[in-house]
Amino acid sequence: MTLRPYRSVLYIPGSRARALEKARSMPVDSIIFDLEDAVALEEKASARATLVAHLLDGGYGVRSQIIRINGLDTPWVAEDVVAIAEARPEAVLLPKVDNAQMISQLSAEMDRYDGFENTQIWAMMETPRGILNAAEIADAPRMGGMVMGTNDLAKDLNTRFDPTRAPLLAALSHCVLAAKAAGIVIVDGVYNAFKDDAGLQIEAAQGRDMGFDGKTLIHPAQVAIANAVFAPSDAEIDLSERQIAAFEAATAEGLGVAVVDGNIVENLHIETARATLAKAAMIAKLEGTA
Repeated sequence: MTLRPYRSVLYIPGSRARALEKARSMPVDSIIFDLEDAVALEEKASARATLVAHLLDGGYGVRSQIIRINGLDTPWVAEDVVAIAEARPEAVLLPKVDNAQMISQLSAEMDRYDGFENTQIWAMMETPRGILNAAEIADAPRMGGMVMGTNDLAKDLNTRFDPTRAPLLAALSHCVLAAKAAGIVIVDGVYNAFKDDAGLQIEAAQGRDMGFDGKTLIHPAQVAIANAVFAPSDAEIDLSERQIAAFEAATAEGLGVAVVDGNIVENLHIETARATLAKAAMIAKLEGTA
């Protein structure tokens, strides 16, 4: 279980100075500063300069900061890497990853410049080939996370819209398995109807129950729902506390298991309970309530 919260991961275009400024005060766990899809072709160079200037100014606090660069097959990627090195990003998000070799290629390019010594690589999982190779991508050196690109994936698969996401469930589950096996973060795709709170609630809950660590968002209005859905609930926190207390009492009596609410509690449940409480504590710290 990932302890650092990635409940809400908001895309912010690198070309929009006003949005970059507002992002400093948004209650998001993570920001993807976007130099790819959200930036017009004629603004690629200016977007780099705008983004780097804002990142060097700082003010984004403890939020996870990820920069999505342009793809390896584009004419902008080399200049993206050069420009963002100065900002020493926490992670670089690579679009349309098909295989682990693409991660190695980006890593080698990053190694040419100072500033990336502690930078992870995250992969956009948005192509059929990438989904099939999810395990090798997740295991690639320097990998820190995966982000589902459900819009591009749905396009390439030629699926029809389904509010249950049935056509995408196999791909989503496959990537969750790969990420969990590798011990890296995995974040669900975006929900396009940013004014549909009920729909977002349902899809976010589905992603949470599948094992995703959070959800990517396209609008600040979606942040509160994602934060609530992916945070431990009061009931989960209460159960975790009672499980730990009961197990510790049982252990003191020389027993290997405890019983809480009619259910057996073993060491594996305690690991989950402690992780739940640690995540809740970190969220409280982020939100200034601890």
